[in-house]
Amino acid sequence: MPPSAAPAGAAASRVLDSIQQLPDVYRGALLDQFGVLHDGVEPYPGAIEAVANWHARGMRLLIISNSSRRAAGALKNLERMGFDPTCFAGVITSGEVTHRHLSARPDAWWQGLGRCCMHFTWSARGAISLEGLGLDVTTDPHQADFILAHGTEALGITADGGAATPCSLERMRELLAECAAAREVPMVVANPDVVTVSGSELRVMPGTLARHYASLGGQVVLMGKPAAVIYQGALEMLGLPANEVVAVGDSLEHDIGGAQAAGVDSLFVLGGIHCADVGLAADGGNGGGDTAASGYSFSKQQLDAAYVAHGVSAPEYVVPYFALR
Repeated sequence: MPPSAAPAGAAASRVLDSIQQLPDVYRGALLDQFGVLHDGVEPYPGAIEAVANWHARGMRLLIISNSSRRAAGALKNLERMGFDPTCFAGVITSGEVTHRHLSARPDAWWQGLGRCCMHFTWSARGAISLEGLGLDVTTDPHQADFILAHGTEALGITADGGAATPCSLERMRELLAECAAAREVPMVVANPDVVTVSGSELRVMPGTLARHYASLGGQVVLMGKPAAVIYQGALEMLGLPANEVVAVGDSLEHDIGGAQAAGVDSLFVLGGIHCADVGLAADGGNGGGDTAASGYSFSKQQLDAAYVAHGVSAPEYVVPYFALR
């Protein structure tokens, strides 16, 4: 969770008109998906060309996503949207990192986690299978060894993901309160995002439940951005040192904060989930911006305030959208 305050210092950010202006000092990039490349439904204008441009520059591009699903489907989804999958060096998702840790049980904490979980998952978006992990699923807070949060729509009934019952956020909060009151039940969060873009709307994600559980005194283990575990895996996959990589994202808390903690330079895309927070508008719009970039304006004062509110320092670069112009 972000601290209540952090230094602002927005003057350190260089405003780019387009991603072509990124200095030619990076050999790799960690690219967020939702809010950067696409809105969950279709690609953002210019994003496909921007990916191809960076690939042509010789940059190794890795998708780093807080998707609660495993990595294999991410490239297929991007290809369906029109992105060339050969432009990407690979994909790492928080769902994949979660699956690996539940499968391998790499240290004493994971080995002692237990095998019975309460599973928050998806319904309309498709329940997530826990097959092959040797887990049992329960709906009883008093029986759960841990809570596993993949989604915010349903309560899992079976480990194979074949059965899930729709569950409101309010009911999930009630179950979390029972877990917190009963005993120490850790919560493993396969998608730390609080919200994500979905078309023209923002959708509530498991990070919202994580915040609530933490407020109740529960132990929360994040498996994606901004946690170090996903950045360690990403840099290993790229085969590059942190100082030769730039992270691109639209979430200050997750993308920018996570990159800064990992020692990776960052490029903040203004047109994602913080679009309204920073007053981004096309020239001639009503955003009230005082800073211009590539046909857009935004409020530097609001941007500085957003940095403080989300506990991050100013990123190295900001850009309206991930596009060439």
